[in-house]
Amino acid sequence: MDESAATERVAATRVRKLAPRRPMEGAQLLGQRAQFAQFYYRHAAGLIRFVMRLGATAHEAADAVHTAFTEAFPRWSEISAPHAWLRTVSTRSYLRQTARRERPVALTPDLPGGASPVEALALKEEEQRVYTALATLPPRQRQIMAWHLDGFAHAEIASSLGITPEAVRQNYARARAALKRSLGLISQEGR
Repeated sequence: MDESAATERVAATRVRKLAPRRPMEGAQLLGQRAQFAQFYYRHAAGLIRFVMRLGATAHEAADAVHTAFTEAFPRWSEISAPHAWLRTVSTRSYLRQTARRERPVALTPDLPGGASPVEALALKEEEQRVYTALATLPPRQRQIMAWHLDGFAHAEIASSLGITPEAVRQNYARARAALKRSLGLISQEGR
């Protein structure tokens, strides 16, 4: 069984447990809650990785992502592009944290059911090298690279960040070149 099927099965089980027991709450509310819960279980870990690419620790990223999902829940039916919306709100939440950074003394609390998204983010040595290299980039380049690594096109990134597509392309090209140098991926002939 692949990971996405297992994730969907776990999400469906949790949704059934959280489903309203009174028929008065209506199928629409149940559908909206189920849709939100499935989106959360499918995308929370990836969103945490996105915020980590911006320079956050796993705990800071998890906090920013949970803040974004908390803000999203009441207006879930109004959000037309949840992937971009959650990334924007998570980024803002993380940036607000930087002024009051504290190192956590305890682990991030587990989700009901015992699975914490932070635990699923054990980085391999190679991934850690990439995150370290990303941290050396200027903030705008790091931000654009994080969006790009999550599969967004230049036009989508430009729209979400309020900059021109050309600025996105330039920062992306500079970030790629810097990462190649930092990770030692430029061959002797390419110099």
